[in-house]
Amino acid sequence: MPTAKLNKRNVDAFPVPKDKQAVLWDSEIRGFGVRVLPSGLKTFIVQYRNIEGIKRRINLGRYGVITTEQARDLAKVKLGAVAGGEDPAQAIHQARSGMTVAQICDWYLVEARAGNILGRKNRPIKASSLSMDESRINTHIKPLIGNRMAKRLTIADVEQMQADVRDGKTAKARGTGRGGRPAGGPGVASRCLGTLQAILGHAKHKGLLAEHPTRGAKKLAVNKRTRRLSTAEIIALGKAMAYGERNGENPTALAVVRTLALTGYRREEAQSMKRAWVHAEGGFVSFPDTKTDAQVRSIGPEALKVVLSQPEIVGNPYVFPSLTGAGPYQAAPACFKRLCLWAGIEGATLHTLRHTFGSIAAELGFTELTIRAMLGHASQNVTQDYIHVDEALKLAVRKTSDEIARLLNEGAVSLRRPSLAA
Repeated sequence: MPTAKLNKRNVDAFPVPKDKQAVLWDSEIRGFGVRVLPSGLKTFIVQYRNIEGIKRRINLGRYGVITTEQARDLAKVKLGAVAGGEDPAQAIHQARSGMTVAQICDWYLVEARAGNILGRKNRPIKASSLSMDESRINTHIKPLIGNRMAKRLTIADVEQMQADVRDGKTAKARGTGRGGRPAGGPGVASRCLGTLQAILGHAKHKGLLAEHPTRGAKKLAVNKRTRRLSTAEIIALGKAMAYGERNGENPTALAVVRTLALTGYRREEAQSMKRAWVHAEGGFVSFPDTKTDAQVRSIGPEALKVVLSQPEIVGNPYVFPSLTGAGPYQAAPACFKRLCLWAGIEGATLHTLRHTFGSIAAELGFTELTIRAMLGHASQNVTQDYIHVDEALKLAVRKTSDEIARLLNEGAVSLRRPSLAA
């Protein structure tokens, strides 16, 4: 076990481990150390044995929030209490058992971002998922039941929270910044309940709660979105896109919409696609992380034309770069909404294009197994794991993409005048 006097120089110099956590122990105070995670997070700790001989470890504070000198003073206080027969870890546990829902949620976000809470497939929860969790917590969960004691929650309490979100009690008027208006509804309500149930489950697993207080609460049934564009609607969308090109619609937004239509990619996959991931010669995009982990996804020639024609901004790695920062372009949903208005298409979102891609593939005769691979769905069985980006899958993607491109182009050439009915 590495030891050194804990000071700023030694803590800064201690290397970040590649996989498991590492601890640098203080050479002067036994049991005082700093724990370093692969993420680079450094936390001061104290380790000791209580009066029953049970090994305990408690966190003193994160390095950067407190200094090494402050952590050293705290360690002396805690270890002095241990020498007097106290058990600081037990005291912390008892205090946590009285945590409110808001406090439990705050704990969850901190621990999850530090990689200390595992999600699907026993992996750290993704940053994108945590951002959605935080939004639900701040917008819905905290305002409704944030001040309630977590251990005293009942199934009726959380199901009522779900009902309140569904009925719009946490809806707000849209502000002046970017983003939509929190409006509630059954889908949001169901996801809020799922988020809270998961947080309470993690709290029990980590010892903050003796029992999961609301196990068995029922989530609202939500109709799965199956909306797809008909052949006529795809043609109308192509006409609207041609109209948008002639009338000042943002070309990057139009390119994102066209790419989504021609690939069936998820919105966040297309918008956040980086140039380094695109392998034009191989006809695929290598995503390092998606909703279902790292994936290699085929891309047809028609979609590649769109991707490769995008202007590059120095210092911005994205295929569809933001014009105002170093990130990706994010305003495609607003553009698609305008296109649908011009085309007379109702009830569609950018996700509808993904359903449309799969439906066109089915009409062309491709099997469900192939379509799942084309769309990058998570494997459901062993057989699907054998479908990679081979020539057969490339052919399926190309034929589907070509058919959608043909329909979009049919709409574009049908535009005889630079105006559409509003």
